[in-house]
Amino acid sequence: MKKTGRNLLAIVLGAVLFTVSAFANPYTSESADAAGRPVNITSAVIQGGNVVVTANCGAVPASADGQFYLCADEVYQDGPVGEVVASAPADSSAQFTFPLNNGAPNSNLMRKFIVCVKQGNGLVQVSDEHYITNPEGIASFTKPRMDHGIKGILPGSTDAATFKDLGVAQMAYNIYLGDIVGPSSDPSLPTIEFPYCGQVYQFNTAALRQYDGFIGWCSGSGFQLTLTLINNKTAAGADLIHPLSRDGHACPGYAFNTKEAAGTAHLKAVATFLAARYSGSDGHGQVDNWVIGNEVNARTEWHHMSSSNLELNVSEYVKAFRIFYNAIKSVNANARVYNSIDQEWGRKSNPGCFLSRQYIDRFTDTINREGNIDWGLSFHPYNSPLYDPYAWNQPAVWVKNDVSTPYITIENIDVLTNYMSQPGYLAPNGQVRSISLSEIGYTSSFGEDLQAASIVYSYLMAATNPHIDSYILYREFDDAHEMQSHIAQGLKRTDGSIKPAYEVYKKMGTGAQVQAEATASQIIGQDVQYLVTNRVLQTRAGDGVR
Repeated sequence: MKKTGRNLLAIVLGAVLFTVSAFANPYTSESADAAGRPVNITSAVIQGGNVVVTANCGAVPASADGQFYLCADEVYQDGPVGEVVASAPADSSAQFTFPLNNGAPNSNLMRKFIVCVKQGNGLVQVSDEHYITNPEGIASFTKPRMDHGIKGILPGSTDAATFKDLGVAQMAYNIYLGDIVGPSSDPSLPTIEFPYCGQVYQFNTAALRQYDGFIGWCSGSGFQLTLTLINNKTAAGADLIHPLSRDGHACPGYAFNTKEAAGTAHLKAVATFLAARYSGSDGHGQVDNWVIGNEVNARTEWHHMSSSNLELNVSEYVKAFRIFYNAIKSVNANARVYNSIDQEWGRKSNPGCFLSRQYIDRFTDTINREGNIDWGLSFHPYNSPLYDPYAWNQPAVWVKNDVSTPYITIENIDVLTNYMSQPGYLAPNGQVRSISLSEIGYTSSFGEDLQAASIVYSYLMAATNPHIDSYILYREFDDAHEMQSHIAQGLKRTDGSIKPAYEVYKKMGTGAQVQAEATASQIIGQDVQYLVTNRVLQTRAGDGVR
């Protein structure tokens, strides 16, 4: 159950018309086992035009010359094979200062750093990898975010009057990377030539113009936009696809190429180009929230990689996430960058996918080890099963009040926010991370009144949770294909007529909300506010982290 995004492009048209250089290491390379790495990199931050890396250790590792060497590896490199950018005396504490070189072929903005020592004729890695954690320190744009409320929708039109009538503050949309790269598909629109880190990259002006229209419309209409980046396959974007995603498996999105030099360099250019184009500062509109991939734990369905190894999949995704995070934040300091997981917390509906709990655990651990950053979580708390119409009464076997739950839906969403409140999952400032319900929806296939009641209940559950920043309904219109599976989640029918769900959603978050609550209570047969309060108390009693 995911958004398509592409269908709206035609509507918008009518409505709005390096290769990274390899730097020679003076030594042959070896790699120490991770368990035996005694040096801890404590920070890697931008200061002016430089990068300052600090490290410490309890016992100074043996070395041939009493020096620490700092290697800057590309994301696809392992061990001391990258450029040696600085050195310092081998001691219990050390500091390395070297140029950032942002925009140059030897840019360090998206590299990872390791401390090494010389032993024999080679370098040996003695620390874990660490990335720059404050890319916003060089941001050119700091436009205020368009934070006006959590209420949102996936639009199927550009009818601003409808969305103003609904009172939504947020929109969600997809952008397909394979479509926007390469020469322009319209000869009358010259290809965009984008110089980046010593290379020139092409962008498809015709495809971008469609996105420009929609994104500009959102900004001009006062809607905050969450843009999900989908890595689809095209000839022009072939090098953006991870080598382990080229096995012929059909999927809407594929893992990003963090394995090859040319593909990684192209990915960096794409990330930087998009961040600048949609920074809100050059007339193409403003994107406040970027989601890197869709439901990345759903390996065979939405973010394909042929490997079924969780550690490998997460490792490759984290590398891509670092690229996008550092690129986006280095351009627009106020943007937020999210990963994306689904509701399959402790039970797989598809054995080829990963549990979202396992995925977020591994992701968090890897990020913390390599330098904590202010990433956000995009979560999709759909009902289980998807066609179940009762948001307030999910099957107890699937939806529980603690962390052992097979699924996290809106009914037990506090399990997720409690889980993310644990010390090891917090943002660098010590606060709970931004959590976006960037896809949520309910079917009307078994009664339009049930859909309306589910929307009232779920909105109340989200609005009363202080850690949720977005509640984005999927979708404005029913989709005929989805309806074949009894999933009709639109606020409007396929003919454009409105459902009761439209009327109640319009009232939520306004002075008329009490009327929508009364309607929902009558449908449910119980007071909806009581149900919300009772469920929250039950989940908190289970504390969500056992």
